[in-house]
Amino acid sequence: MLHAGVGLSTLKDTEKAALEATSTALARAGAGSADLALVFATVEHGPLYSRLLRTVKDTAHATHVVGCSAGGVLTTDGEIERAPGVAVLTVRADTFSASRFFIPQLRGRGREVGEETAALAQAHPEADNLLVVFPDTYNFNSAAFFAGVSQVAPTVPVVGGGASEDGTLGETFQLCGDTVSNDALSGVLLSGQFQHTIGIAQACQPIGAVHTVTKAHQNLILELDGRPAFDVFSEVVRKPLIEDLRRAAAFVFVGLPVDAERQRIVRGECIIRNIVGVDPRQGIVAVADDIRQGQKMVFTLRDGSASREDLKVTLESQVQQWGEQRPGFGLYFNCLGRGRGLYGLPDLDVAYIRQHFGDMPLIGFFTGCEIAPIQRQHSLHQYSGVLVLVGEKTVH
Repeated sequence: MLHAGVGLSTLKDTEKAALEATSTALARAGAGSADLALVFATVEHGPLYSRLLRTVKDTAHATHVVGCSAGGVLTTDGEIERAPGVAVLTVRADTFSASRFFIPQLRGRGREVGEETAALAQAHPEADNLLVVFPDTYNFNSAAFFAGVSQVAPTVPVVGGGASEDGTLGETFQLCGDTVSNDALSGVLLSGQFQHTIGIAQACQPIGAVHTVTKAHQNLILELDGRPAFDVFSEVVRKPLIEDLRRAAAFVFVGLPVDAERQRIVRGECIIRNIVGVDPRQGIVAVADDIRQGQKMVFTLRDGSASREDLKVTLESQVQQWGEQRPGFGLYFNCLGRGRGLYGLPDLDVAYIRQHFGDMPLIGFFTGCEIAPIQRQHSLHQYSGVLVLVGEKTVH
């Protein structure tokens, strides 16, 4: 049996908020204790994160408590942005185990941390494994981390979100057991007999044609289709955005196939990257990732209406994958660039998830980056919502 429940508190008092959220989660789970308690808390509770962890552990009688700081939190009950919030998920399961882990000193050790993380799953080669990670966004080298994971356990899926804050601190915090730290990675390994699905909804949708990078240097796109990259960019980006390049960079991004050798871009199979600079005189577009000559790319526009439609398609696909079975719980890693700022109203993503999966226990937070595989390749996402659904394994 799988017992899961979520609780959400907006109380300003940290200890009372942790107690309220955890008690609600346990009551909804119908369990007196938990193997795992996931906790995400906004930075208003930062000075008392240690007390928050102790309260969650003692209230849930939890074997493992893990989580991170968040610029905003969410559960089935709604989304909390720009206000104090504590979200707690409690899980007790008979067919799989949950084991927390904490790895310090993330900066400059991405590959080593990736290898160490993957080794946890490699210890259970016959089991179903899922790694859920919460790295310090400001010190996370995703390429190095994924290289380390792939070296040790290339087939084990890794999901999660970069720990975040509200922009006032300049640092994030990883929570694990009774440890509170930054420049680290916290997480949990689910291992045993269970099934899961991963859906990726993107806020940035393609505009214009797919282009071939015909000349590039590191993160600089020099030519697209044999023409200066900025000339192509200026044709795709219409007025009034093209007249304000700084504002354009807040709405227009680059979509890259996760496999740089892939010769076409398909919905859900590309990663979004920021445009970090343009040089009209030299015709250059600079991107927040390395670019390979010969690869495909497309310009994308961050748009609330298109984002809603993409979320619907993502959810409908997951409904079909689960069929008549109900997931036990869901994890939703939602970019800080989504939510109220994208849609102009609160709770939209959670409302859509609830519409498709009812009152399924759901927990998540607004992330600094999102982590989920595409085509079985470990990938870092931006401006995306990653929904991970976990449930009991169907016996045929």
